[in-house]
Amino acid sequence: MKKLIALALVAFLGLSSAMAQQVDLRRKINVSGTAETEVTPDIIYIGISLKEYLNGKKKVDITELEKQLFAAVQKAGIAKENLTINNLSSWNYATEKKKNPDFLASKQYRLKVSDLNKFNAILESIDAKGIANTNIESYDYSKIETIKKELKIKALLAAKEKAAYMVEALGDKLGGVIEIQDGGDNVIQPVYRNYAIKAEMADAAGAPEIDFKKIKLNFTVNAIFEIK
Repeated sequence: MKKLIALALVAFLGLSSAMAQQVDLRRKINVSGTAETEVTPDIIYIGISLKEYLNGKKKVDITELEKQLFAAVQKAGIAKENLTINNLSSWNYATEKKKNPDFLASKQYRLKVSDLNKFNAILESIDAKGIANTNIESYDYSKIETIKKELKIKALLAAKEKAAYMVEALGDKLGGVIEIQDGGDNVIQPVYRNYAIKAEMADAAGAPEIDFKKIKLNFTVNAIFEIK
């Protein structure tokens, strides 16, 4: 019995010693650093909707409007694969025409551009009465992952700098990093106002003015450093 009690006591003391060894008694400082920047989107997807219309008694066909769009895209130096069809309402054109002689076909396209000024030039080359509407669908920055990496490194270095001057103000020295936590991605996408050209606006001069805004990136890194 005495042996069992002794063994239990030894085990208890060993467990207590192990637990004591796991307690981190180092002096630490917990800080955060931030870094931010703005980049101009260089990948922009724009929706374009073309629709047939009547010019007096004559109908301006969708194929004519489409030719104008293709020619304008080519003239702007944009690769043809960057223009795709999103939706087609004229797939049953013959059937609809029999039901309704006044049926007007329409097509929706998606255009990928890197310069909104080129898009303005494209719109100016198309019959404005045939443009139902246009809108910016989405946008991105081709090197955004590289920018994210650079900003997170800057945020971490900013955290270290902050920790150093705070510790040194008390007469101590900053030790090595103990823990690093990524504060996550904070990417604020620009909000472009929607714009449209409709048939009744055909007499307006020039293409619509597009607000040109930037993508904002802000990152935070939390870090724990040892105080020596």
